[in-house]
Amino acid sequence: MIRQLLAYAALLLALIPAPALAWGEYAHRQTATIALANVSPEVRAKVRSLLAREKDLGTPNCPLKTLEDASVWADCVRAEGWRWGYTAAWHYRTAPVCKAFDPKANCSGGNCVTAQITRAQRVLADERLPAPVRLEALAFLVHFAGDVHMPLHSGDNEDRGGNDREADYGIIPGLNLHWIWDGPLAERAISDPADPVVRRYSAAERAELAGGAPDDWGRESWEIARSFVYPTAFDTEDLCSQPLPAKTALSQEDIIRGVPIARRRVVQAGLRIAGLLEDAFKPGPLVPDEPRRRRG
Repeated sequence: MIRQLLAYAALLLALIPAPALAWGEYAHRQTATIALANVSPEVRAKVRSLLAREKDLGTPNCPLKTLEDASVWADCVRAEGWRWGYTAAWHYRTAPVCKAFDPKANCSGGNCVTAQITRAQRVLADERLPAPVRLEALAFLVHFAGDVHMPLHSGDNEDRGGNDREADYGIIPGLNLHWIWDGPLAERAISDPADPVVRRYSAAERAELAGGAPDDWGRESWEIARSFVYPTAFDTEDLCSQPLPAKTALSQEDIIRGVPIARRRVVQAGLRIAGLLEDAFKPGPLVPDEPRRRRG
């Protein structure tokens, strides 16, 4: 009995909500491992070459030795707010699930996840830039491409993407809706040893799961939040006619229904990271920047 109680307490501690880190460390690292399994040997070599410049970034408390490290580096450096606090808004681009989706909203000055994916890829692709600058871009690219695939980094119902909605996860009490999709649900979705997510995907699978642009991926996540995450958590088909309660609970049936959705998003993120890396390291001249319109 005592052992059972201790195990339960340990599980509760592991699931205590932390600051919004999409998918936590485990799922982010899985996206990077999926990406590495699906890029060419040439791209893997170029990634390793940049990672060899880790010391030049000056972030000894946030390792950047592997692409898996890169997938969580952007969350790690946020702890040094004096240096990296300006990146906080780059991890999300929430849009109200009870309004029409606007791909241009909530991204002033490019301070949102979709714009930063595009910027980071452009910086990474520019071989004229110093290696440490490109390495930083690589780390941001891999992390933010993961972030945009988590539904509650795009969908919001006046609750900071579910952070303000207390929610029980089956028999585990006292989490919040955002953290459930960040941590335990995502980890359950990608932890089946009989069906691993890390493998080389076929061309047909990549055609089905990958492709698109960052704005498309954000819209997909918003739609999942609007059509599944919130209605399922609050057991309602009428999501927007009245305020939602501050607290809810996900049943075991709700969790089982969410698992394939969370799994698909992790796999999509990994394959799309692979595509971003292939494009960034593609030989040839860069696509010219579009001229910026001057304000009158």
